[in-house]
Amino acid sequence: MNSETDGLSPYRDATLTPAEPMPPKQPSALRRIFVGKDGLRAGWSLLIFIALLATMLFCATVIGHKIHPPAPKTAKTTSEMTATSALIGEAISFLLTVLATWIMSKIERRPNSVYGLGGSRKLLHFFAGLGWGVTCLSLLVLTLWKAGLLVFDSRLIFGSAILRYGAIWLLGFLLVGLLEEYLTRGYLQYTLARGLAGVYQWAFKTRRSKALGFWTAAVIFSILFGLGHSGNPGESPIGLLSAGLAAMVFCFSLWRTGSLWWAIGFHASWDWAQSFLYGVADSGIMVQHRLLATHPVGKPILSGGTTGPEGSIFIVAILALVSFIILFTLPRARQDDTTS
Repeated sequence: MNSETDGLSPYRDATLTPAEPMPPKQPSALRRIFVGKDGLRAGWSLLIFIALLATMLFCATVIGHKIHPPAPKTAKTTSEMTATSALIGEAISFLLTVLATWIMSKIERRPNSVYGLGGSRKLLHFFAGLGWGVTCLSLLVLTLWKAGLLVFDSRLIFGSAILRYGAIWLLGFLLVGLLEEYLTRGYLQYTLARGLAGVYQWAFKTRRSKALGFWTAAVIFSILFGLGHSGNPGESPIGLLSAGLAAMVFCFSLWRTGSLWWAIGFHASWDWAQSFLYGVADSGIMVQHRLLATHPVGKPILSGGTTGPEGSIFIVAILALVSFIILFTLPRARQDDTTS
């Protein structure tokens, strides 16, 4: 037989038979420990971020104490916050948080905007939050005043000092809003939500894994945010509860808009109105050079006592109102725009 024409040549068969595809290369066990389907696993990301930020804050504190040594513990201290300490402290902490988040964005190869400062209509949401913050706080103060639970004693500053200190404290509380929102509801919220979403998807195979991950992370960080106020002078159980509930409300605005800008504006103007405009305590803290002098009257659970309006049970109704404002004034962002 002619092996070249009988169709049985082993060489001919070898050339006509398609090569079998190479099996995909399996990642090493070490890589699987650190890297998942969406990059660096959330648990490791959180540990790196916390260690990075803690190290930077520690170094900044040491340097700050070298430049400006703290007052001796035996010296008489005041419970009032000064504008200088607020501006410097909040600015440094915020910038270090931004730096740590930026470093993590490079490690994870994600755009920095996904951690809360992106989204569409940033300025619109920010100024809307500013307006609603001072409005809702004014409503709470008005309620306390009309109920005889808050007394306005006198005006403390006059003339050009009103504009000067009003602007200084507005900048200071803008930094407070930026720091507290970006720290607790920025990278940490996004990353824990990402990790929990993966757990829910693996455990329950549910299409709601992103929503479950987001809201579980929101509850965890809201509880921590509330407990974080426990060291404030004059704080109360109602004050701690209101701080935690406010954190959940801010998470709701993040879920609706995909960004932190509404919450930053609301947070800044709410604190500014409390501390400077109406001169009441903010989580037990008073500020220097405030516009008005006030004092609470009656049971602390109603008046807020040394905590301020946030320590009054009326805060629950105000926060419920804020939730409805978010629901009806902030359209739901596209899923791709959210941090969930």
